[in-house]
Amino acid sequence: MSIDPTRPGEPGRSFHRRRFFSRAGLGIGTAALASLLDGEGRRAVASDSGGLGLPGVPHLRPKATRMISLFMSGGPSQLETFDHKPLLVEMTGKDLPDSVRQGQRLTGMSANQASLPLAGSLFRFDRHGESGGWVSELLPHTAGVVDELCIIKSVYTEAINHDPAITFLQTGSQIAGRPSVGAWLSYGLGSENADLPAFCVLITKDKGGQPLYSRLWGSGFLPSTHQGVLFRSGSDPVLYLQNPEGISGSARKMMLDRLRELHQIRVEETLDPALDARIEQYEMAYRMQASVPEVTDLSDEPDSTFDLYGPDARTPGTFAANCLLARRLVERGVRFIQLFHQGWDHHGGLPAGIRVQCAETDQPSAALVIDLKRRGLLEDTLVTWGGEFGRTNYSQGKLTADDYGRDHHPRCFSVWMAGGGVKAGLSFGSTDEFGYNVAEDPVHVHDLHATILHLLGIDHERLTFKYQGRYFRLTDVHGRVLAPLLS
Repeated sequence: MSIDPTRPGEPGRSFHRRRFFSRAGLGIGTAALASLLDGEGRRAVASDSGGLGLPGVPHLRPKATRMISLFMSGGPSQLETFDHKPLLVEMTGKDLPDSVRQGQRLTGMSANQASLPLAGSLFRFDRHGESGGWVSELLPHTAGVVDELCIIKSVYTEAINHDPAITFLQTGSQIAGRPSVGAWLSYGLGSENADLPAFCVLITKDKGGQPLYSRLWGSGFLPSTHQGVLFRSGSDPVLYLQNPEGISGSARKMMLDRLRELHQIRVEETLDPALDARIEQYEMAYRMQASVPEVTDLSDEPDSTFDLYGPDARTPGTFAANCLLARRLVERGVRFIQLFHQGWDHHGGLPAGIRVQCAETDQPSAALVIDLKRRGLLEDTLVTWGGEFGRTNYSQGKLTADDYGRDHHPRCFSVWMAGGGVKAGLSFGSTDEFGYNVAEDPVHVHDLHATILHLLGIDHERLTFKYQGRYFRLTDVHGRVLAPLLS
């Protein structure tokens, strides 16, 4: 791995120490440990030259200090959620006009259809709140917090299939191997809590759909200390964190003491001050044995909180329980929490399928916004909601009076943001009256990433890492901050 020469540390030597630690049989999980091993760079923003700036000092005055991403994997239909298109309803059954499609590519799943019949949404839309934002009847709880949201209706992407599209949303590149958004934030800003990872990942349990893979929250070419740590449902939230049977806490502490002695011998040989810092990170991983069970134990939450998040909130691993856990992680200084909820890929049977998805996610998503606000956390916590792309305005497969499907559509989709310095009650951008192309204020994925970094105090052009001879960044060589979205 090529490392920026301005960054201290020796990855090869660190790897061997990790291997020694794991072989000791005392059970600290590799991913959990990796998030805490490197003291260097945990709170550092890259400078213009790619080197490190002052520890913990952002480029800009941040509006947000932490972020929660609610990722709806599979591509939720904007036409059934936030993008109200009455003309599309009127023209249901008629073919998609060539003047609207403009020769744009289709996926292989619908390109060979004899016709592309327009399909208006079966669900009613109404204006809500003082802002008058349009929200579908499928999302009554989200409609109740619409005045807290900035709904962007003109997001577009480049990928038309799931794997490159979700990779693009999570890493800024369609090609696997780049650092994820959370890894970049961990690299740039670090964690505010030494006892918890800077980047945590929560996945709704028992959901099917498009697969999720660890590289979506990986560190890519950044040091592995910045990769996301996956929290699971059940009694063992982080794998191998607990002591194996027969190993006591005192035995673990004794091993750490002996390891410190070995490091001290190495320090005397090499005069490398980084070794002293590394043993302290082992101690931090040791403290995770107390911090992780504490944060994942929801038994101290009052009934009113569970009522707010909905009936699923008491069941570990549900989207509702994960939203509540995300709030608890935010309270304890975790920098970035990524929630994944699968099942939005509705090529057929969309009306029935999207009812289920919205029932699972609507109340918890709104509850998270409400809960953060009433605790004084929304002001400096950025919350985002959205998928990897949108859905077509025509039906994939047979269109009937009460059923249809929608294919992938990268040309336009909706995302909402809340808190963390974005304008509340704002509807930004628009699509054409057919809901097929962006009509006003296009927002590319790179623009979205640039704006997120800006809100967190980072100049997206300056957060860089040198790898294979060039400086990389989340937004590659693109991206602009969306000033109209900033409060």
